[in-house]
Amino acid sequence: MHGPPLAGWLLVALCAATGSYCLLRMRGEPPGRLRRAAGAEALMGWGMAVMAVPAAALDPRPWGPPLLAAVFGVAAVRALLPGRRDGGPLGHHLHHAVGASAMVYMALAMAVGGPAGGHGHAGHAGQERVPGGVPALTGALLVYFAAYVVWSATRRLVPAAPSGGAGPGSAAGSGGGAGGLAWSRRPELAEACRLSMGIGMFAMLLTL
Repeated sequence: MHGPPLAGWLLVALCAATGSYCLLRMRGEPPGRLRRAAGAEALMGWGMAVMAVPAAALDPRPWGPPLLAAVFGVAAVRALLPGRRDGGPLGHHLHHAVGASAMVYMALAMAVGGPAGGHGHAGHAGQERVPGGVPALTGALLVYFAAYVVWSATRRLVPAAPSGGAGPGSAAGSGGGAGGLAWSRRPELAEACRLSMGIGMFAMLLTL
């Protein structure tokens, strides 16, 4: 990723933490739709972490961008397969497909973007950089993820009505091992992870 190294490393930390929590969610879910969704989000989080590594620290070209594009191209197709949408809301699957497609787009842009002179020497750090990507498509993705972040944050700010029997007593009655499982499956944490990935995607698109 191009841009200030500090911003890149902060994005790496955010996306890696998000991907790690999604792995915990996947481990705690029974086989089925929710486990597959958590796995897809873990893949997205760790893929974003890899892509956000500052270019000054690691330039993955030439093999990195095609590999990332292939992985997330498959993820985008799988998100839209009818057999993968058993019981899940269509909008959630479409969002996964848009996110995976944006990763493909950024990976391809990473493959073509670089210093204008074609050299990555440290002495040329201040030279012009050839931007990657199509400005109109980048702008459309920026608008989408900005709207998603605002919508998701607004939705989470509205307090949910407390459920009748799901108080602290039910968590306490589930035993010590189940307490960790309940923590890994808390819906507000899952929503916070999706919000974090939306912010990270917006920030990464800004660097194209």
